[in-house]
Amino acid sequence: MMNTRIFLINLVVFAAPVFIAPLQAATSLDELLQETRTIRAADVQLAESRAAQFNAASAAEQVRLMNGATAQRDERAAAAKTLADGYSNSEIRINELNTQLRDKANELQIGELFGLARQVATDVASVLRQSLITAQIRPNAGEVNRDIFLRQFSESKSIPSPAELERVWLEIQREMTESGKVARFSTDIVQPNGSKTNAQVVRIGPFTAITGNDYLGYLPTLQSLHVLPRQPPGEIIDAAEQLQNATGDYVLTIVDPARGVLLDQYVERPSFGERIELGGEVGYVIITVGVAGAVAFIFQLIYLIIVRLAVWRQLRNLNKPNRNNPLGRVLLAFKGDPKTIEADVDIAELRITEAVLHEVPKLERFQALLRLAVAAGPLLGLIGTVYGMIMTFQSIVESGSSNPKLMAAGIGQAMIATILGLGIAVPLLFANAGLATLSRSLVQILDEQSAGLLAESLEKRRRA
Repeated sequence: MMNTRIFLINLVVFAAPVFIAPLQAATSLDELLQETRTIRAADVQLAESRAAQFNAASAAEQVRLMNGATAQRDERAAAAKTLADGYSNSEIRINELNTQLRDKANELQIGELFGLARQVATDVASVLRQSLITAQIRPNAGEVNRDIFLRQFSESKSIPSPAELERVWLEIQREMTESGKVARFSTDIVQPNGSKTNAQVVRIGPFTAITGNDYLGYLPTLQSLHVLPRQPPGEIIDAAEQLQNATGDYVLTIVDPARGVLLDQYVERPSFGERIELGGEVGYVIITVGVAGAVAFIFQLIYLIIVRLAVWRQLRNLNKPNRNNPLGRVLLAFKGDPKTIEADVDIAELRITEAVLHEVPKLERFQALLRLAVAAGPLLGLIGTVYGMIMTFQSIVESGSSNPKLMAAGIGQAMIATILGLGIAVPLLFANAGLATLSRSLVQILDEQSAGLLAESLEKRRRA
């Protein structure tokens, strides 16, 4: 009887899961507890009915049922053991194959395909990040931008998929293809004030991009083109306008082979006013001296030209002296009013010499100032140079390092002061030489004519 009870308990334990209805999804703990109780009551009822059926059977029928249940149990136990052994063997085989797969993948990643693909992706990602073409090529829906994808691909530690390898090749090929094209497209452009406007852009490969008369740069952080705050000189702007309005096959334009680096450096070059401002107070003093010398030169040059023309007209008519020119005044000092004519030759000679000397200061006016400016320019430049070097050494002492950026201001001031000093000295030197030549030629004409008048007077006296 004890064996029969044990058999029934085992039969209930092994057979109950087959006949239990699947649990419905409970929405609360109370519902789960109620469903558990219901299932438990059904199991107890099923076990009692089976026990009653077993007890109601005859002894031979009970033996038959018990033998059948035992055989079924043994069969299922053997099947369960076979499945368990197969699962264990399969799990061991899977682990072995995964180990081999990881070893093969590591070999490819370190030495061959994947390592090379990641290295290429790293190099190309840095190029595409700064490329103007990225502003035109937008990723598809659900994809990241191409430079971000390549950077993520190069930093990934997992095995790349065929789709990822294909996109790496596609982005490299696309960059190579677009680098040889001149494209026109519409995109948003960041203005110098920070606003965005949609404009028509002409792109020359990855080198240069323009819109209208403005040259553009690329902002990797915004992934957008922007108008350069400072534009290049007029001839380069004219080339951009010609390219923007081009309708033929060929047009002369400007291309930056460094992909915008040279253009950025070119537009950042200081203007003439900024260079003068860099010279500081000494530079302004030098410019003041130079401007004063230039004004004096222009004024005296105009005066000498007018006097030279008047003297030439007087040379054509020596018999009618005119007081509007130095030669006429010298002639009048000798041939003027009869009451003023001196009979003595020595006195006449002194009168003529006095008249010539009276005209010389006006003819040689401002030459001393120009000589002073010529001498003072380099000296003032030297002062500015010394001052700039003092500022350079002071910046080195204050910072404790010889950073070129810290020394650039002082060295720039020193060089600008030197250039300004020489820049006013050399032109004023030639200006002074030109004025001296003109004045000497006029004085020589006065000397020649006065000597001629004196010789003519002596000759008349001897004949008399």
